[in-house]
Amino acid sequence: MFLSCIPSGSLTVKLLFVQGPSATIRLLLLILISVALMTVDHRTSYINTLRSGLTVVVYPLQYAVNLPADFMGWASQTFVTRDTLLKENEELRTQNRLLKAQLQKLTFIESENVHLRELLQSSKRAGERILIAELLAVDLDPYRKQVVINKGSSHDELYIGQPIVDAHGVMGKLTHVTPFSSTALLITDPNHAVPVQVNRNGLRAVAVGSGEGTVELLHLPNNADIQEGDLLVSSGLGCVYPAGYPVATVTKVTTNPSLPFAEIVAEPVARLQRSREVLLVWPALANLPPMENPCEVHKRRNEQ
Repeated sequence: MFLSCIPSGSLTVKLLFVQGPSATIRLLLLILISVALMTVDHRTSYINTLRSGLTVVVYPLQYAVNLPADFMGWASQTFVTRDTLLKENEELRTQNRLLKAQLQKLTFIESENVHLRELLQSSKRAGERILIAELLAVDLDPYRKQVVINKGSSHDELYIGQPIVDAHGVMGKLTHVTPFSSTALLITDPNHAVPVQVNRNGLRAVAVGSGEGTVELLHLPNNADIQEGDLLVSSGLGCVYPAGYPVATVTKVTTNPSLPFAEIVAEPVARLQRSREVLLVWPALANLPPMENPCEVHKRRNEQ
């Protein structure tokens, strides 16, 4: 800031430059503020309220940023040639006939399975509630595999830890829910783990994200009955993912006699990089009363 001083009887103008705090002091002050905010965020829940409010403010911007991609998708579908549409329609009709035939068999198997569970007095229930959502944004951080969807807690009753899938398999689970949007952690994130089992023989394991578009099966011995091409499905353990959803396909099995565990890599069956619509799943157990839901009983015991 410049100050001008004009002495009486003189035409001389003196400009004085007033300096603010030095750069070092400002840097230290910003570091202290950052540490204080991180401490408050870690120990209290006040920042979550502020973050939810800011998310509501930013939501229109996220929607606006997503408009060009939606317009390109609309334009590409609008200008598709007639021959291409006819060919796609014929393929869809063929797939529809096959799926209807399979559905008739699956409906019979499901009803028979429900009857057998009733006879065995099993605590599991068939059928899950689902909701379709669209992707709003993808986290560009190379060390985080996250997406933002356009559904929140205001009308859709989403909750933290809710699983999401696409038309092919498991994608991940919700880690942050706001009134109008939610953030989901994908199964390829290094901080994500999902209990799985080998569809061929029922071998149980835990699939952990590698951060590079694949998942790894940890702590399986070298003599484990698993091979390339095996399909991994969710086991239902951990009370997060319903049992039976496809998760990944084993692509690499490496054994080393000098190491106690095998190196097993699997590729997710869900189209994590291409899907624009996802399905939010409410496990059937979530609709049971707390006294009949084994997950609620287990959670309550841990809290005690």
